[in-house]
Amino acid sequence: MKNTIAISGNSGPKVRSDCEITLELKTEGGIIIDLVSKVEALFGESIKSLISEILEFFGVKNALVKINDSGALPFVIAARLESAVKQLINTDLDYLPEFIKENGYSTIRDRFRFSRLYLPGNTPGLMINAGLHSADGIILDLEDSVAPEKKDEARLLVRNALRQINFCGAERMVRINQGERGLEDLHFVIPHNVNLILIPKCESADYVKSVENEIAVIKTKLNLNNQVFLMPIIESALGVENSYEIARSSGNVVAIAIGLEDYTADLGVPRTAEGKESLYARTRLVVAARAAGIQPIDSVFSDVGDMEALKQNVLTSKALGFEGMGCIHPRQIPVIRQGFAPDETDMEKSKKIVLAFETAKLKGLGVVAMGTKMIDPPVVARAQKTIDFAVRLGLLSGNWIDDIPVKEN
Repeated sequence: MKNTIAISGNSGPKVRSDCEITLELKTEGGIIIDLVSKVEALFGESIKSLISEILEFFGVKNALVKINDSGALPFVIAARLESAVKQLINTDLDYLPEFIKENGYSTIRDRFRFSRLYLPGNTPGLMINAGLHSADGIILDLEDSVAPEKKDEARLLVRNALRQINFCGAERMVRINQGERGLEDLHFVIPHNVNLILIPKCESADYVKSVENEIAVIKTKLNLNNQVFLMPIIESALGVENSYEIARSSGNVVAIAIGLEDYTADLGVPRTAEGKESLYARTRLVVAARAAGIQPIDSVFSDVGDMEALKQNVLTSKALGFEGMGCIHPRQIPVIRQGFAPDETDMEKSKKIVLAFETAKLKGLGVVAMGTKMIDPPVVARAQKTIDFAVRLGLLSGNWIDDIPVKEN
């Protein structure tokens, strides 16, 4: 017998900005809505109106809807109700909330990715103000942070979040699941201007190519031309050994990250603060990324209460050649940013390199030199990135070069 009752969403004393919806299909009686909400006096009628509109959209004429609301925004309610509907009826329809204009931006392959904040894909309360934390990237996670029985409804919530949440210029990232489920996840996020896809537990170049091919199919079908970058995550011994092939598997791969919790589990050793057990893997990944011309990104630091240990971890990471880290709490973002920020020595050296380049251009010289040392274009580009980051952090004035007189021979 086909199910007539479905439940979607979350409720409980610690749940906020979410709702739990129980949908029971009936044969008669029209739509009955039983709403329990602390904001019912203010928003009760608009919530009921939205529920009625969505049920009409899906052709549901007779149903009992019980909603336990803890301040869910309309896009959350819509995702929860759509999930319940799709548990009970077969439909190809998608109820899409408005796509806000603030999220229409794209990103570039060599942008700063110093901090990226992981957010569970089925927990809207953590998503809503995430853009205010000023992370370089915000990751809506469909993988490890979502319980297996909640993964289908998380897809709809993440889809709606991509359309409705203001990311405040942060790179809009989604970590998909592994294998075939991950390829299916792409259909829920690619049409909604996601900037970057994280590929978890990646062990081969072939899987990166399968993700890329699936994205191409979706974009062709929907006539999309938005750029979607890729960041494979290396989380096993096999992945480490194949890291160079993975790093150069696609022109859309802009960074490669390491996940040390799963990597150390694969080795059968505990992860330590000193990180001796992962030194080989981290250095191997940095070399692979540099050889492929992409960004190496370090793992998250899991102790959100120890800021001093995080600071030391960031400095070690930077010394190894990484260009960023993941974070699992907003309080980690400023520590990571400060740790990866250029120091006075970095800035002074970069200023001299950029100034030498600008001086050579003014003189019409085809060769850039600083003293007796020739400066290659990649060195100039890296120095300019350091300057750009320092300006962005307020460590340098945006017109710093105007304050330095160009010496003439």
